[in-house]
Order: sequence, then structure tokens, then C-alpha cells
Amino acid sequence: MKSRWQWLIETAVRKLWFRASLFSLFAVATALVAPIASPRIPPEWSALVGADALDNVLGIIASSMLTVTIFSLTTMVSAYASAASTVTPRATRLLLEDATSQNAMSTFLGAFLFSLVGIIALSTGVYGDSGRLVLFGATVFVIVVIVVTLLRWISHLSTLGRMGDTINRVERAARQAFEDRIAMPCLGGRPPGEVPASAKAVHGHAIGYVKHVDMNALQAAAGEAGSVWVAALPGAFVHRTQPLAWTDFDDEARCKAVREAFTVGDSRTYDQDPRFGLVVLAEIASRALSPAVNDPGTAIDILGTGVRVLDRWCGERGRSDGPSDPGEDLPYPSVRVPPLSADDLFEDLFAPIARDGAGTVEVGIRLQKSLAMLADAGGHEVKRAARRMSATALEHARPALTRAADRERLAELAKRVGAR
Repeated sequence: MKSRWQWLIETAVRKLWFRASLFSLFAVATALVAPIASPRIPPEWSALVGADALDNVLGIIASSMLTVTIFSLTTMVSAYASAASTVTPRATRLLLEDATSQNAMSTFLGAFLFSLVGIIALSTGVYGDSGRLVLFGATVFVIVVIVVTLLRWISHLSTLGRMGDTINRVERAARQAFEDRIAMPCLGGRPPGEVPASAKAVHGHAIGYVKHVDMNALQAAAGEAGSVWVAALPGAFVHRTQPLAWTDFDDEARCKAVREAFTVGDSRTYDQDPRFGLVVLAEIASRALSPAVNDPGTAIDILGTGVRVLDRWCGERGRSDGPSDPGEDLPYPSVRVPPLSADDLFEDLFAPIARDGAGTVEVGIRLQKSLAMLADAGGHEVKRAARRMSATALEHARPALTRAADRERLAELAKRVGAR
């Protein structure tokens, strides 16, 4: 499990500014290394490249890369705005972290700075004859990188911000979060059990969503003799009056360490919060089912995506029928963390679709079939959650559907889910 600092560093690495800064520093260093490498160049090679020719090439790169960078930035902003308006604003964070877009922007910006530094150095006579040859070789390499990046970028722009591409990104993020939770059902800790009446509540100072829980810090604060009961999982909205955790110790320094193990922010993240991916998928389906959009096909696609996301978790939960307490064979045996609840997961994904798609029989049929698939894949807890959601969906659909045949068909499918 990542510590808080590892998580913060990993989050920073995903930002556009980090990759752009790295590429820019590399480009500037490449332009400035020519004078250092020039003594190794044989004198007879030095006259192969003229200063004017190299200056013209660098001038072309500088002017064109500045234009391409501005155009690419405008295109990316348009794609983000399109995704926010047609899909959901909660999905734009995944577009902002797109590696291909970041590489393209970083390459164009780095090439611009490389050519700019080269032009300045040439005008001041820093390079000399041998240095110009080294700079020419670096320029040829930069041109090759620009061409390859442009070809990938043009291909990537055809899908960036589109509905299908954004749904696929949300699915990958959600599946990764569930894979991590399958590997560590209780974030590497033990199931919670019952919190003692004598336990002390540890409250936070911020209001917002829990974005990350540093399990290493909680284990260190608890030690071998103490215990920490996590009360706010990643994704929970917390207030100063709500406990983040409970402890069986009263030491102020250790309680402060427990408090600082929780990172609270204004928005949810996908990393430790599998439920957030399901919420975003449900938002996409609800928008598609709104009267202004009226796109039940997208909602049906989301239901299939949700089944793919939940299938392995339901299967693993079915094999264990709830996490057992393996004792000390855990990385954080002193920390007790609630596992994911099948009722909560089904509520996050299926409840909004059941409500907003109640009047569309195609959506209702696929929803009932999706619940049946997950019920077959899971154990008692999953089957129970599927039966409850099936009954809720049927309750929404009965008054919304005008044809008796449609109501009877959904009732028959719901009966099959209830028989699981």
C-alpha cells in the first residue's frame, strides 16, 4: 500500500506540468551540451554544417512548434469541455492524465525551447564549428521525435474526448481500483469487528472527501499493542464532527499521526476509491437517459461496462463470502478497515439507472439481466444485493411503463433474479 508521500508523488507525476517540465529541461540540456561535446569532434568534420543553415532550421522549428503547441492546447481544452458537457465533469480528470496528450504537449514545448536556446547560443557564438555539428545532430533527432509525435497525436485526436473513449478510461480506472481492493480487501488491514465502547474518536480538521488513507502511518501509530478502526474509507465525505478513525490509545502524538494519515480534499479520486468509478459510470448513463439526450444505447453500454467492472470482485467475494480475519499475516495487522459492501456498490451503479431508465423497457431488461449475471458470479451477499436492486428497479419501472406486456416481461426477469 502506498504511503501518503508516494501517493502525492505519483499524483504529481500524472500532471501535465510535470512531464512538460521534464521534457523542457531535457531539451534545454541537449541544446547546451553541444559546447561540452565539441572537443571530441574531429576538426575536418566541423565545416560540414554552416551557421546560417542551422539557424534557419532552428527558426522554422521554433515558429512551427509554438503554433502547434497553442493549437494542441486549444484542441485539448475543447476535448475536455466536450467530455464535461456530453459525458460527465468527473471523467475529465482522466483526460487530463492522458499520457499521449501529455507526451505530445511536452514534446512540442520541449522542441520549441530547444530551438530557442539553440538560436540564442548560435547568435552569441558559444558553439563554434564543432559545437554546430553536435547541435545539428541533436536537431535531426528532435525533428524525428517531432514527426513521430505528430503522427501519434493526429491519430489520438480522432478519439480524444469522445463518449466511447471516455467510458473506456473510466472503466480502466475503476477496474484497476477493484483489482487493488481484491488484492487487499481491507486495504491490507483486518476486518473491523466491533469497536469497543472505550475507543477514542479521532476527528479531522478539514471538510471534504477522503482521498487517501496512509495505512503505513496508521500501523506505525497503532504499534504492536494498539489498534485503529478506520471509520472513513476513501471516497467518504467527512466533517469535523465525524470521526476519521477510532483508537484504543489516548496518546496525543499518536492520535495526531492517525489524523494526518487521512488526506482530505475537495473531490474524490479513483485510486483507493472503487466506488467512485461506479458513480461516474452511473452519471454517464443518467445523462444519456435524460430527456434532452434520450440515448438509451449508451445506458445499455454502461450496464455492460458495469458488469465487466464488478464481475471479478463479485466472484472473489463469492468464493470467500466476506473477508475472513487472517490474524497477523497482513501488512497492517493493527488496523481494522471495513470491506466494500455489495449493497453500496449496486446502489452506486444500478440505482440511478433504474430510476432514470424506468420508462425505457430496453434499459430495464438489460439491468435485470446484468443483476442476474452478477448474482450468478457472487456469493450470498452479492445475490442478496442483486435481489434487492432487482426489486427496486421493478418498483421504478411498473408505474413508468405504459404497456402491460413490458411490465410482465420485467416482472418475469426480476423473478429469475429473485430465484438466484
